[in-house]
Amino acid sequence: MIRSATPDDVPAIHRFISELAEYEHASHEVVATEEDLRRDLFGERPAIFAHLAVDDGGEAVGFALWFLNYSTWRGRHGIYLEDLYVTPAARGGGHGKALLTELAKIAEERGYGRFEWSVLDWNTPAIGFYTSIGARPQDEWTVYRMSGDTLRELSRA
Repeated sequence: MIRSATPDDVPAIHRFISELAEYEHASHEVVATEEDLRRDLFGERPAIFAHLAVDDGGEAVGFALWFLNYSTWRGRHGIYLEDLYVTPAARGGGHGKALLTELAKIAEERGYGRFEWSVLDWNTPAIGFYTSIGARPQDEWTVYRMSGDTLRELSRA
């Protein structure tokens, strides 16, 4: 079952983020707190959204965290999936596909033009899964990122 996250789910979402970062060899980069998530998911003007996959016993076993992007060419919003994670014990049970299906339904119902995400180039299980459901890599684009000191330096220029 897939359901929208509630404020009570914030500790589980935070745990999933930490587990995902560990899987991606980037635990040292996680600085987000439960309070950050609570503010941004359920505060006065939420800008991110989350859905949870729950097992038959009602326990959260995975999540999708997403936000809106915008295509100037299409003149439509889209969904950008920031994180998709299913606990190792629950993988293969259809939870990841169910989360993606839910977001695809939201995109279709709301008239969004795209549903996009990034995947690490070494994550062959995820790449295989995504291509099996029809997603295609957009290899003509290169992602650039600015953060930390570099971001601060440019902001002061």
